[in-house]
Amino acid sequence: MKMLCAVILPILAVGKELKVEPLPVSDPAKAGMSAEELGKVGPIVEGFLRKKQLAGANVLVLRKGEIVYQESFGLRDLETKAPMENDTLFRIYSMTKALTSAAALMLCEEGKLSLDDPVEKYLPELAKPEVLVTEGHAVPAERKPTVRDLLRHTGGFANLRSGSLVSRFYREGLPGPDQRTLNDLVVNVGKSALMYQPGTRWVYGVSSDLLAAVVAKAAGKPFEEVITTRLIKPLGMVDTAYSVPEEKAGRLSSSYRTRKLGGLGIVDPAARSRALKDPSLKGGGSGLISTITDYARFLQMIANGGEFQGKRYLREDTVNLMRTNQLPRPLKAISFGDEERHGTGFGLGFCVRYTHDDRWDKDAAIGEYGWGGAASTHYWISPKHDLVVVTMEQTMPYNWNLEHSLKPIIYGAVLK
Repeated sequence: MKMLCAVILPILAVGKELKVEPLPVSDPAKAGMSAEELGKVGPIVEGFLRKKQLAGANVLVLRKGEIVYQESFGLRDLETKAPMENDTLFRIYSMTKALTSAAALMLCEEGKLSLDDPVEKYLPELAKPEVLVTEGHAVPAERKPTVRDLLRHTGGFANLRSGSLVSRFYREGLPGPDQRTLNDLVVNVGKSALMYQPGTRWVYGVSSDLLAAVVAKAAGKPFEEVITTRLIKPLGMVDTAYSVPEEKAGRLSSSYRTRKLGGLGIVDPAARSRALKDPSLKGGGSGLISTITDYARFLQMIANGGEFQGKRYLREDTVNLMRTNQLPRPLKAISFGDEERHGTGFGLGFCVRYTHDDRWDKDAAIGEYGWGGAASTHYWISPKHDLVVVTMEQTMPYNWNLEHSLKPIIYGAVLK
């Protein structure tokens, strides 16, 4: 097996002036990592392929800003037998959120936003917030949700797809997925109550979409334009967008689901995917299509403290707010239903491992931060190890297979 795929992209013009410098590639030993240990990644991924727990995957490891491992496994489409490749396009779902957070913080640095601004300053539809106590009974919020709350998911806003009463209120009268806009969502959320008092619970809901609407209002431009002109194009993320253009359609991966009785079923075939059409909702919580190398460029900028290839995007103190726990007391760990992620808090953009706890992700490093997407895409960054790791697949429902199985191997490959 070829352990290191040295992908040296040609210099590409983005727009008329910007040129893309490829991510540098290094021999693992020169970057202080063991090639032999990294070679154990392949057999782990291939084991999941044999068990038909995924169709294909990409794995990328950067050490000290250089690619030390990049490999593609399996197929991007089981029907056509098209192979997974390093430039395969993936639906990254909630990996969109980190770019939204970065865009909002860029506006904060420019004085166009403040972390402590009430959300209603930009979205008057959300004025006079109330908290639902029981069906038909709500009480005034003790304080108003702020921009900071949107960034750390503590505003009390529900998830659009959950079975909660507030979520059902969000969906009432909301246009279908192919017709709704960001403004439609804001209006419906404004008509509904909050799930909890702001600052009292971590709730993974519509906060990032509301944040996108705030960014658009503060910038005076559509959200898509903001993240494209400020982050996607300058970072050289040449394959990242809300839809796949015709000339790139052949590179899109199909999406699959794991069946209860074993094997994989099709969710979204690449040839007929909704990702090929321009969506009406270009939000901040989901929706972007990207490649593993594109997304690694954004993550390396964060790992560098806000700078990438000679251009500064964010101040280091701002980036530190993204990658250190910002949950208010007495909140400690984030959770999804009964799944409490012990020892893991949340910054203004990423989950953050702030203490060791064997009950959750026992191989995570202290200070490690990251997130993922609904189709089981993962990424994590460890400042202590100077590592950026991204894994891409298209398997639903969300699972931890690649992150939790590869993490100890990759950390174990660090020599110095």
